[in-house]
Amino acid sequence: MFYSGLLCGSTGDQVSEHAGHLHVLKKGRLKVTRPDARQIVIDTPSILFFPRPRLHRLHGPEQEGAELVCATIEFGAGMLNPVIASFPEPLVLPLDALPELGPTLQLLFSEAFSKLPGRQTALDRLVEYLFVLLIRSAMNSHLVDSGVLMGLTDPRLSKAIECMHRHPETSWSLEKLAQRAGMSRARFAAYFREVLGMTPFDYLTNWRLRVAQTMLRKGNSLKLIASAVGYADATALTRVFTQRVGISPSEWLARNREPKEEPSPA
Repeated sequence: MFYSGLLCGSTGDQVSEHAGHLHVLKKGRLKVTRPDARQIVIDTPSILFFPRPRLHRLHGPEQEGAELVCATIEFGAGMLNPVIASFPEPLVLPLDALPELGPTLQLLFSEAFSKLPGRQTALDRLVEYLFVLLIRSAMNSHLVDSGVLMGLTDPRLSKAIECMHRHPETSWSLEKLAQRAGMSRARFAAYFREVLGMTPFDYLTNWRLRVAQTMLRKGNSLKLIASAVGYADATALTRVFTQRVGISPSEWLARNREPKEEPSPA
């Protein structure tokens, strides 16, 4: 959580190379502008979610302002995280359409507009929980019509997806995945692409690289990672990684290394 309060006027550019943005409008009128799109005007309490890094600015009325809570949402493995592809951009949902979020929103607003000790820590955890609830609502209410969230709600596709998630090291064939889903190869391939917007092997490759990125940040060697995500050796992993991500694993790690905690002052 990086902002809470009454916004009167305009913010600076909201942008991050690795994170999306979640804005919760409690009260007032909010205008959102982007250099590459039409402006958005929200005049009812709502959630505004940018799942991918996008340059945007927020504007509240000069006099009455807009009561806001704003947070960045960083997904593991950045743009390769399959959750990102599931959401439209931006996602705008009135709060009264999400009654199951009510108790959490009440806690969020109570903490956000207080000065209590531990406020920042509490808000960070509440935003995480709010986002989990938002994902559940998206799945249960079909707020998204494609992507991994829809795949995980499908009783057949979810079995194949969970197999890929749990065992990325396995040499999965289309036939093996189709068997897990209880479908023919042709029907499985077509249905998977229809629901998730990509082929089973594209999804598997992205998932493997997502796991590889997580392991890289934990300090694992390329040789160990390659074995854990289904590649013959570090060279094969590096080739696919570079093709998909655009930079080598070592370059990616240099840009995305976990920051070390600074020692507390004495």
